[in-house]
Amino acid sequence: MRHHLILRVITKLLVGPIIIFALYVQFHGEYSPGGGFQAGVIFAVAFILFGIVFGLEKVKEVFPAWLVHKFTAIGVLLYSGTGVVSMMLGANYLNYSALNPENPQAGQVAGIIAIELGVGITVAAVMIAIYYAFAGRPPVIDDEDW
Repeated sequence: MRHHLILRVITKLLVGPIIIFALYVQFHGEYSPGGGFQAGVIFAVAFILFGIVFGLEKVKEVFPAWLVHKFTAIGVLLYSGTGVVSMMLGANYLNYSALNPENPQAGQVAGIIAIELGVGITVAAVMIAIYYAFAGRPPVIDDEDW
């Protein structure tokens, strides 16, 4: 893949804007189309594209597999933890109004942002982990056997 100079340069130019767009979708998801799931997939696409062009080992230098697994757990804990906090404050699971009893609308906004962030982190980490699993398996047949 070293001889594909244009592809490598374009990929390096696109990874940053893809991540910025993922952050935009993440933090504007409650106001416009998008949210955690879409942002997580877009974020993962940046790393998957980088891995396809530069190789699995290079992308694992940027985002190691152990860190991907930690982010998977962090995202799930953020999502479920928001619901547990609501229950501990005496409300139903994921009743965001309990997060700020003086201003329930602010509690709703904070809860939605926390939930969407948890979903985004989890989806991105799982998508990257799936890519690592498929890209890291040994080939069934050699390239010469085609």
